[in-house]
Amino acid sequence: VQLQAYGGGLVQAGGSLRLSCAASGRTFSDYAMGWFRQAPGKEREYVAAISWGGGSADYSDSVKGRFTISRDNAKNTLYLQMMSLKPEDTAVYYCAKYSIDKNTYDYWGQGTQVTVSS
Repeated sequence: VQLQAYGGGLVQAGGSLRLSCAASGRTFSDYAMGWFRQAPGKEREYVAAISWGGGSADYSDSVKGRFTISRDNAKNTLYLQMMSLKPEDTAVYYCAKYSIDKNTYDYWGQGTQVTVSS
């Protein structure tokens, strides 16, 4: 599985940004997906996850109500719509594929930088 995250950039606080993650190599609709982020000097943290069919989503408390995870299985693409961005959302954002067999995220994209200025 290859994952390519893109769409990051510099945005002012209160602004919006949409990240995308293009998947290839396996049937995208077979597995759940997630977004994670890592800020400078901090550990990687969970942001959101979505079921294989897109019918179920979960969010961390820090982004709930502001971010929306979605997927288009016909396009093999995962999305993260980010609204009302805050400076503390600044991080490198990663998409990842979940493995039921391994009970963990086993494939990761290369990350895309999101910087929110105050």
